[in-house]
Amino acid sequence: MALHSSTTPAAAPRPSGAHGDNTVAWADDLVKTYGDAGSGTQVTALDHLSVEFTRGRMTAIMGPSGSGKSTLMHCMAGLDRPTSGRVFVEGLEVSAMNQRQLTELRRNQIGFIFQSFNLVPTLSAEENILLPLQIAGKPIDRDWFDEIVDVVGLRQRLDHRPSQLSGGQQQRVACARALMARPSVIFADEPTGNLDSKSSAQVLQFLQDSARNRGQSIVMVTHDPRAASYADRVLVLADGHITQDMDHPSYRQILDVFADDDQTASPDMEA
Repeated sequence: MALHSSTTPAAAPRPSGAHGDNTVAWADDLVKTYGDAGSGTQVTALDHLSVEFTRGRMTAIMGPSGSGKSTLMHCMAGLDRPTSGRVFVEGLEVSAMNQRQLTELRRNQIGFIFQSFNLVPTLSAEENILLPLQIAGKPIDRDWFDEIVDVVGLRQRLDHRPSQLSGGQQQRVACARALMARPSVIFADEPTGNLDSKSSAQVLQFLQDSARNRGQSIVMVTHDPRAASYADRVLVLADGHITQDMDHPSYRQILDVFADDDQTASPDMEA
């Protein structure tokens, strides 16, 4: 789809079957290949995959190594460009954007939560939370800031640097930072991968609450069935295809899917 200007991409019509205004992001016939077909080294990470993500829901994406789950998230977030097919966020065609447009999109519509936290070590927790808004030159809504800080339980830690915080506290700072700009969708890449079980539960509860009670849209890649059980929806990928699309599955139901597919032995996956 053509862009009307260098800074403002055109809105796109929603694909058939989309849920109207409830659809915050979607991919249409997405293909992503790596390597050279001529030399026989080409790998297909996404194979004509189409998917929609609904506003105000938490979606977990799972699958074995090489299934395409991380590739899907990276393409949805504009971190990687599909070989063919189209990606949209809030009706804007991410897959057709130039670098400047992608930067603008990430500032306004997309939030990120990474496994490694990605906090600035020389800044306090408060400064890390506010940093994206300050870089973008946006005003700071102190009421919203106070609400987020209280929800994540960081009120007594705002002046602490990352090295003075536990892993769970650092990840909650990363969650608060992602929410501060009120993005349309937050992409979370193994957000509890470096956390103990107690810290993981706190972060997952916060993400679940953000979706159910604050209308935030969250797409989370995870290898952990227990983490996925917090989601409203769980997608399972294999060989670049969606093989399961489950609504509010239990932990046991998720385990059963992987047991049936002989995938439980190695769910520790990046693709």
